[in-house]
Amino acid sequence: MGKVIVIDDNPVYCDYVGNLLAKSGVPVEKLYSLQAAKKTLVKVESEDIILSDLRFPDGNGIELLEYMRKAGCRNPFFIMTDYDEVPTAVKSMKSGAEDYISKRTLEQELLPVLQNLWKRQNQSASRTERILDRDSETFRKIRHRIKLVAPTDISVLILGENGTGKDHIAKMIHDQSERTGKPYVAVDCSVLTPSLAASTLFGHEKGAFTGATESHKGYFAEADGGTLFLDEVGNLPSDVQQMLLRAIQNKTYRPVGGSKDKVADVRIISATNEDLETAIEEKRFRRDLYYRLREFVLEIPPLRECREDILPLANFFLNEMNATLKKSVTEFDADAQRLLCNYCWLGNVRELKQTIQSAVLLTGEGMITADTLGLEDVEMESGSDFALTDERMQKERIKKALKEAGGNKRQAAKLLGITPPTLYKKMEQYNIEQKTELK
Repeated sequence: MGKVIVIDDNPVYCDYVGNLLAKSGVPVEKLYSLQAAKKTLVKVESEDIILSDLRFPDGNGIELLEYMRKAGCRNPFFIMTDYDEVPTAVKSMKSGAEDYISKRTLEQELLPVLQNLWKRQNQSASRTERILDRDSETFRKIRHRIKLVAPTDISVLILGENGTGKDHIAKMIHDQSERTGKPYVAVDCSVLTPSLAASTLFGHEKGAFTGATESHKGYFAEADGGTLFLDEVGNLPSDVQQMLLRAIQNKTYRPVGGSKDKVADVRIISATNEDLETAIEEKRFRRDLYYRLREFVLEIPPLRECREDILPLANFFLNEMNATLKKSVTEFDADAQRLLCNYCWLGNVRELKQTIQSAVLLTGEGMITADTLGLEDVEMESGSDFALTDERMQKERIKKALKEAGGNKRQAAKLLGITPPTLYKKMEQYNIEQKTELK
């Protein structure tokens, strides 16, 4: 927990607020002028919180907030207001203020508001670190790129295979942005039906279509002020792609059956495991939308290319499943560790988590063994090429899944934890014959 910096040109009131916080054990720094604040706030620690009066003799708190943001300071910023200043304070939130607090009720409201903020911050840190606290050089670079793009409103396109944690990356970007604390809405576009995709995203008016017995505001409205994460964006129908493009360009949208445009301040983060450039060539995805979505690109590598991350992730999931399943499994034995590191993980982090979950469930107590993991054992030769080994393992897993699914490729993809298009690409890549019995 950092300190709370209280800024008010009335020394008596500034000291009053500072003492109120100090009595509760909160570290405090007090500043008595706008100029002193500007000099101090560009050097604040990332965990510090700003609590500023709205009006000063030589300016106002909104100007101070904007000054901080231009200087790159993203610290939570609260405005203290008198009763008749509330409308102005509300406007300050559009400039990035966390919230406003009435001076009349400050004594009762201040500590609960701060405690709620600290709780959210801790929860956000826990959610993002559980997947992204990885030591590979690749992920260190990814974290650096996230740090650069998060404070902006640039649209981000996240690329990667199924199960690589694209949703966690998106949430991390949101949590590190100025929109943290505002709505974060995640949508799996692959499950949107063509007939209802538009109304699901943009809402609809009562009577817009058969069954629309009442109005529905849609995900865009829910995400107003925050972030909308569109997972598997390549699955959007063409008419919805056009609506999405217009919403991004104009910051407005029109609900299905509506006669007026609505404004929505929404940051778009999208993700896909599909080659969208191929989809463009095949006339399945709009080129103009593609360039709007990929203002900044993050490519998430498969787990097999970050093998130094496997055991730390496995141990994390072990602890998580112990807590969830009320187990007391201690660790992985040496053979289990070797197997985890040598396995190809076609389903990536998601498959690893599922594997650990099953192993913890099957293990009474003590250590998880290689047999309990239920994975194909592959003996790695000294100096062997991981890529070649992965290819062989993937080919065998695909063949096995196709056999177990009776040739049904959709079912085989489900068994493998990947999408059918990914399976088709893998079959073509590894020259796996598409026999007539395959469906």
